[in-house]
Amino acid sequence: MNIRPTILSVIAAVGIAVSGVAPVGAQSGDAPHERAWLAAHNAERAEFGVVPLRWNPDLASEAAVWAMNLARENVLRHASVQERSGRGENLWMGTAGYYSPADMISHFASEKQYFRAGQFPNVSHTGNWADVGHYTQIVWAETREVGCAAVRNQYSDVLVCRYWPAGNIRGTVIAPTQTRR
Repeated sequence: MNIRPTILSVIAAVGIAVSGVAPVGAQSGDAPHERAWLAAHNAERAEFGVVPLRWNPDLASEAAVWAMNLARENVLRHASVQERSGRGENLWMGTAGYYSPADMISHFASEKQYFRAGQFPNVSHTGNWADVGHYTQIVWAETREVGCAAVRNQYSDVLVCRYWPAGNIRGTVIAPTQTRR
């Protein structure tokens, strides 16, 4: 038995009871949402020419705990590298109940319009890698696993996706392996 996800689930349940925030979807671990988040990630990765990601329930549990914290505070801020044990992280917030799981990931993917192949962090036509940072994490060739969770407060849905291994490593070349259509 893997004790860590169990502990995180208990922490998440207590957080819901105390804070007035709730997981997005019918229940925590909502399979349709998980499938949609994974499919949206893997569609981008296929277009870029890198191997698909696998769903990691431990990463999803960690993401749920952090999403709950952010929804309770109604802010977006990355967990420190130490808090997330070196995992990559994408964050998103939007109007409560308005966006589908695929819409949430499409906001990250829309950054590809500014992407240019190169050595990280010199990978954006704008000159600012943060303009493509969500997208590059999605298509980072060495990343193999993802777990996402969304939590709703009175105003917003907050999505957190965690990645292993993390992407956006300085000095690494990032370029598509397929010709874009």
